[in-house]
Amino acid sequence: MAAVKLDSLGKEKIEEIINSFDTILADCDGVLWLQNNPIADAANVMNAFHNSGKRIFYVTNNSTKSREEFVAKATSLGFIASTDSVLCTAYLIANYLKDINFTKKAYTIGSTGITRELDKAGISYCGVGPDPVGENFTYEGAFTPDPDIGAVIVGFDLHFNYMKMMKAATYLNNKDTLFIASNTDERFPGSETLIIPGTGSLVKSIETCSEREATVMGKPAPYAAIMLQKNFKIDPKRTLMIGDRANTDILFGKRCGFKTLLVLTGVSTIQDIDNWSKSNDPKNKELIPDYYTQTIGDILPHIKNLSN
Repeated sequence: MAAVKLDSLGKEKIEEIINSFDTILADCDGVLWLQNNPIADAANVMNAFHNSGKRIFYVTNNSTKSREEFVAKATSLGFIASTDSVLCTAYLIANYLKDINFTKKAYTIGSTGITRELDKAGISYCGVGPDPVGENFTYEGAFTPDPDIGAVIVGFDLHFNYMKMMKAATYLNNKDTLFIASNTDERFPGSETLIIPGTGSLVKSIETCSEREATVMGKPAPYAAIMLQKNFKIDPKRTLMIGDRANTDILFGKRCGFKTLLVLTGVSTIQDIDNWSKSNDPKNKELIPDYYTQTIGDILPHIKNLSN
């Protein structure tokens, strides 16, 4: 299967494709904005979808913000958004634990985005924030394990270090302790010369030392889609996933039965699409989107006249 360049199809065909969807799922960073800078016409596109009666959802692997914080950011950048339209991994983690009636405490490697969602779900936790290794560190006296810990959560954490890795592995040595990761994104671009390690790098290190495999909440894992179908009864055949990273966004869409659109304003490139198309590896074929375009703003001329 080859990815189709959207603007090669012609106006009528593009509008026919857009009208075939009731639900639009969009990744955020790299699709709608880059850090705190909105991508040109991204808000106009998402708002046009919303105003035409399509259901829109912001589906992000970012665990550093709660749903309310994502809404605040989105609205400040011009997007129509509500808490019901945001599926961030901090919320997914808390919702998952609530769904399984988790009543113990969670050792949390991450940020206040996760803890704010845990607070709302009534789940106790510890571990967020700096946990430095002292000058007189000894393994035996490093810490006393908390017997109430029943889960280890791993999200993005600027304070991640050896101490946190040791504590996580110690708790996970109990096979009844849950191991939950917000996502497995390996890294993301900071600039042309800077690479920022992603949560997946932290998760992989803890998987290695604990000899455990994490249950992942974010894309491409299906939990967000399961929640959307449960709470909003979305029809996968009439759902479009828009993303910039093939091994999360596009793979998520493919595995959940959605159509997929890759935008080239983030991680994956046109060269990647070409390489996957030429590959004989079935895993690479899964990464090929149904459609691709340079930027989400390219869609605007084809949806600005949509109506209910």
